[in-house]
Amino acid sequence: MEPLTEHRPVSGPVVYGFLRLVRVSQARQDALVTSLAEYCRSHELQLSGVFTDRDASAGPASAAFAGLLDVLALPDVYGVIAPAMSHLGPKAIAAERGRRIEAVGSRLLLVRKPRTAHHSTSRSGSVRRRHPGTTRVLDAES
Repeated sequence: MEPLTEHRPVSGPVVYGFLRLVRVSQARQDALVTSLAEYCRSHELQLSGVFTDRDASAGPASAAFAGLLDVLALPDVYGVIAPAMSHLGPKAIAAERGRRIEAVGSRLLLVRKPRTAHHSTSRSGSVRRRHPGTTRVLDAES
């Protein structure tokens, strides 16, 4: 059986972009929008628009985010695409916005996933956790 989208144009799930751009040049904004469009193209998503938040002092309910929530209520909207979690705002605001996106039944797609701690197991069974500037070996039993 051949892949459906290899030979026939098929509309992908509809997504909307969200960018938080405070004191950002037009060239940087264009590059970010292009990267979202390329991500959507490569993952067979349909980027239907990009909401841009330029107000650094706005809380979780900025005008741009309110507009995004409005379009998420439309039928057949799959979710929101952002370059990274930081584009939803500072950590507390980003967490609240992420909850609101999920509460309306949409998915939050990030081009760059949040950083996670790197864990590896050595041959002796100890767990190594890397921290900037230090290396500590923790006993696996503790």
